[in-house]
Amino acid sequence: MIANFAIIKIFLLTTAAFVLAIALTPWLTHYLYKYKAGKQIRSSEMAPIYFQLHQKKAGTPTMGGIIIWLTVLLIAVILFYLDQLTSLTIFHNLNFLTRSQTLLPLGALVASAIIGLVDDWLGLKKAGRRGQGLGVRHKLLIYTAIAAVGSWWFYFKLDWDLLHIPFLGNFEIGWWYIPIFIFIIVATSFSVNETDGLDGLAGGVLLTSFGSLAAIAFILGKYDLATFCGVIIGALLAFLWFNINPARFIMGDTGSMSLGVTLGIVAMLTNTALLLPLISIVLVIESLSVIVQLISKKLRHGKKVFLSAPIHHHLEAKGWPEPKIVMRFWVISGVSATIGLIIFLLDKV
Repeated sequence: MIANFAIIKIFLLTTAAFVLAIALTPWLTHYLYKYKAGKQIRSSEMAPIYFQLHQKKAGTPTMGGIIIWLTVLLIAVILFYLDQLTSLTIFHNLNFLTRSQTLLPLGALVASAIIGLVDDWLGLKKAGRRGQGLGVRHKLLIYTAIAAVGSWWFYFKLDWDLLHIPFLGNFEIGWWYIPIFIFIIVATSFSVNETDGLDGLAGGVLLTSFGSLAAIAFILGKYDLATFCGVIIGALLAFLWFNINPARFIMGDTGSMSLGVTLGIVAMLTNTALLLPLISIVLVIESLSVIVQLISKKLRHGKKVFLSAPIHHHLEAKGWPEPKIVMRFWVISGVSATIGLIIFLLDKV
């Protein structure tokens, strides 16, 4: 009975998130275009190949990720206060904001989204490093700070130090849980940020990743966490409706940073950190291509492995049309997320 209601709850709130995000989009796009919140393209001197491929996108409004996290925040807060201020059972049952499952990921989502919003704003005002907002080092420091707070919450508030290794079981790793947690969150955030480079790419990859984790959370009986993922999925679907090539707006750091942090935290809450690289294999490929490129340029006196990094820009430079790259990466992401879910199920048997 509880599981049946949870399915209805997830479906209703996922649908509500989609409808609300669709309704908010005209308002957001109006202000983004009104205040010329357009994307700044790196100059031809800094990144000649990237400039050649993406100069047509200059001026496309950024900060579209506001739609996603604002929708999730509004639904969570409204249902929470309706539950607190009324005695209606329906609102109590629909409320999914709980200390043990969703308070931390929601807080991390909003906090990192605000930081990402500031980064996007700096980029628009050309006030950041080379006119592109915060530099990579600054972003990594911010990711680390957010992850450190999250690790503290897990280790000291939730008394959690278990790491699950598929087919081997749970292992108490003590304080080692803290640096592992920080690494997972930083790596995931960085990877999503790097993947957000083509119309619909990051949104589609995140959709399958959160879908897989939502199913895992449901199987584990973490119904509030599964609902939280469902609300994100609903908002992501609405975002993708407008972000598919040619994009009406792009996600920006306010979306990629917040969703990357949240994805990592949900993986930790479901104890699937070691499955996450498989579930989100496209994110791994994207970030590895950047790391390989940087190491090659450093050690080989400027020589590059890829024409442009991340790898989706390399494929663009090789002549692949943008929609083909995105859709093929979606296919890879969907398959890998499904395989990750299957491995989880086999591990549970």
